[in-house]
Amino acid sequence: MNRIPMDGTADAGAQPGRASRGVQSVDVAARVLQALSMARRPLGPGDLAALAGLPPAQAHPYLVSLTRLGLLKRDPMSGDYAPGPMTLRLALLHLENDPAYRAAVPRVVALARETGFCVAVCTPAPQGPLVVHFERAAFPLHINLHVGSVMSLNTTSTGRAFCAFTPPSRWPQAWHEQLPASAAERERFDALLDETRTHGIARSVNTPSPSVSSLCAPVFDASGRLRLALTAIGPTAALDVAWDGVAANALRATARAIAAHVEANDGDGEGA
Repeated sequence: MNRIPMDGTADAGAQPGRASRGVQSVDVAARVLQALSMARRPLGPGDLAALAGLPPAQAHPYLVSLTRLGLLKRDPMSGDYAPGPMTLRLALLHLENDPAYRAAVPRVVALARETGFCVAVCTPAPQGPLVVHFERAAFPLHINLHVGSVMSLNTTSTGRAFCAFTPPSRWPQAWHEQLPASAAERERFDALLDETRTHGIARSVNTPSPSVSSLCAPVFDASGRLRLALTAIGPTAALDVAWDGVAANALRATARAIAAHVEANDGDGEGA
């Protein structure tokens, strides 16, 4: 009988010419995570099991363990599964090697200190713009926003910036599902996207939180594809939301500086 090592893998030395089989439970867990990634939206346990090619009863213990480890999280109301906090942490480790992200962080820190407003750095994700860095600043801001938050496409300047500067053909399905349902609301939303494209920046005033406003500027790579977005957030009474105001111009200048760095260093792994 072939000896099975303590790590649970097949002993490649005991079976010359045969590839190591690996650990079956890890392979199955990977199938579950890959299925959720392919869906690009939260899934119920039955749908997730089916997409992973597993009987529901077999999938259940994997969902429990993956949730316990933080690789998945389950919505207590709907019961749907989505990527968990540990998955986010692993993704952020990968993101730290991205020249755009590495260029953005020190510049966003400087921008927050210069303006006194909080600044969020967001990247596109299946559910919407994902906050990957959040720099707090002098002005107090009572909102529940942190790394891992997903910005609303409908109600935030960040969401409109991503919709305005990403071709609809590249929108994940979940983005389409968040758009206004009625024709009148969709017309107003499309008008806001046109306004955003015209000014090269998006803004929200007293929405989605009363007394809180924001401005969002896109960061493009050399091919013109939206790479990141920077959102300045502050009290409406303090944040100048004029299209060519001090805050908007500072945000644009920071976005241009990051884009210039990306164009010069993209793909070589250089830092800021």
